[in-house]
Amino acid sequence: MKKIETDVKPILSWCENPEDGCIAQAKNLAALPFLVSHVALMPDTHQGYGMPIGGVIGCKGVVIPNAVGVDIGCGMCAVETSIPSISLDDLKRVMGEIRKAIPVGFSHQKDAQEGMPVFDGNEEIVLREYKSAEKQLGTLGGGNHFIEIQKSDSRVWAMIHSGSRNIGLKVAKHYNDLANELNRKWFSSVPEKSELAFLPLDSDAGRSYLREMDYCLRFAKANRDLMMKRTMVILSEVTGCSFGEVINIHHNYAVMENHFGQNVMVHRKGATSAREGQLGIIPGSQGTSSYIVRGKGNAASLQSCSHGAGRRMGRKEACRKLDLKAEQERLDSRGILHAIRSKDDLEEAASAYKDIDVVMAEQTNLVGIVTKLEPLGVIKG
Repeated sequence: MKKIETDVKPILSWCENPEDGCIAQAKNLAALPFLVSHVALMPDTHQGYGMPIGGVIGCKGVVIPNAVGVDIGCGMCAVETSIPSISLDDLKRVMGEIRKAIPVGFSHQKDAQEGMPVFDGNEEIVLREYKSAEKQLGTLGGGNHFIEIQKSDSRVWAMIHSGSRNIGLKVAKHYNDLANELNRKWFSSVPEKSELAFLPLDSDAGRSYLREMDYCLRFAKANRDLMMKRTMVILSEVTGCSFGEVINIHHNYAVMENHFGQNVMVHRKGATSAREGQLGIIPGSQGTSSYIVRGKGNAASLQSCSHGAGRRMGRKEACRKLDLKAEQERLDSRGILHAIRSKDDLEEAASAYKDIDVVMAEQTNLVGIVTKLEPLGVIKG
């Protein structure tokens, strides 16, 4: 971990070489008048909108919609099976059945799904989007979301990465726009160009955002739960396996926690809670290792760790620069059933991401490795 001094609060970076754009955004965070103590950057950090992905801050009295992000509640879900291995034929059958059972990309369910979290508020976005969201429950989405069948030294695992789908996006956009409008009205000292408009926790807008954000967190968890339930049924039917306890965690959210002797609103944008003894999931990129980890409760990181490998190339840059054949051969040589089929798929190629083993080496004081997982088959949106 290295310390980057600024004219105001310091930046603590577990990434040895953060990109310039990431540091510029971290300096904007460090200048916030309500920031508590410092900015923490995880080893997978890279430039985002307003706040770097892989960034963690604690704030006094406010919440910042852009410091949570547009995919509210995006997170990871993983479960260990009872089987030590799976045959190629069974793996292909499992993946084929998963594709039938779980819509990906922009596809929704044909019918409303059971298991929707109850919303007892009167805020407009969730109420307006609720009916549509009933058909998005149990769907993967696109981008970097995935379903993987993986293996450890001794067991086969299933892992899912997904979030709150369109309802989270709509809530995020509404409240970021509202925060910008109110900050201009208040002549806020936070520059609008920093994309860090805030809402006071004791304001109607702040309370409404927290209620709708909380609903998106519950929806995202239920979404992963339903996909994992269906994946487990398929695995059980094909292989006869049983399962351990499901791990299900968020990495885009804000929550009140106690740090540095006071209650602060912690924002984790592309970062995972890593309290002492807490189980977590740090996925790699398509074709690289993922990790089940246990938190060490490091106070300087606000008890947080990375949420994955982190991008080293933007999506369009990856499609321009990476070689399709080389990326396919890289995965084929390892026997991985993958999702790199066209030039457009290169935005999610392994080479577009940081080296997960470097990322893990940079956070040994944040988490301990419980299980290392290698990919067998990958489904992308």
